[in-house]
Amino acid sequence: MKRALKRAITLSAMSAIAAAPLFLSANAALAKPAGMDGSYVGAGISPGFTNGGQDGDAATFGGNIQGRIDIDKVPVSVRGAVLFSDETSAIMPIVTYDVPVADNTNLYAGVGYSFVEAEGKPTPIGNRNAPLLTVGVEREVVDRLVLYSDTKLGISAYEDSPASALSFQVGAAYRF
Repeated sequence: MKRALKRAITLSAMSAIAAAPLFLSANAALAKPAGMDGSYVGAGISPGFTNGGQDGDAATFGGNIQGRIDIDKVPVSVRGAVLFSDETSAIMPIVTYDVPVADNTNLYAGVGYSFVEAEGKPTPIGNRNAPLLTVGVEREVVDRLVLYSDTKLGISAYEDSPASALSFQVGAAYRF
C-alpha cells in the first residue's frame, strides 16, 4: 500500500511539473485584451433592410456619418450617427457599452433614439422618430484609421405601422 501511495504522489508531482508551463502560458493568453480607445469620426454606407408595409416605406439605401466619444476609465462611449437618404436624414444620439475583444478591437451594444428630420420621408432606419438598439464592431486597422460596422434596429420606426426598421452600417473613420 505504501508503495502504491508513493507512486501516486510521484506521478502527481511529475504531472504537475509537466503541466505547469501550460498553466503559466494560459494566464498570459487570458490577459484582458487592450481593445480600442480614443474618439473618431467617419462615413460610410447604410442599406435599410425592412419596410413598414405602407406606400413610401420601402427599404432605403443611404449613407452614414458616425462618431464616437471615448469616456476614460469606463467601458462606455457616447456615439452619434446620421443616416441619410436622398430625401431626409435621421439623427441618433447613442450610448454604448464597449467590450474589448482583441488589441485595437471592440464589440459594442447600446441604446439611443432616432430623430427623423422630415417625418414620413424614408431613411435607412425608418420614417419616424423611434427608440433604437445597436450592436457593432470597431477596429483600428492602421494608425488612426478605424473600420466600423454595426446594425441598428429602430423600434416601431414607420408611420402608420408597428413595424421596426433594420439597417446595416459600414464605414471608415479617423481616430483622434
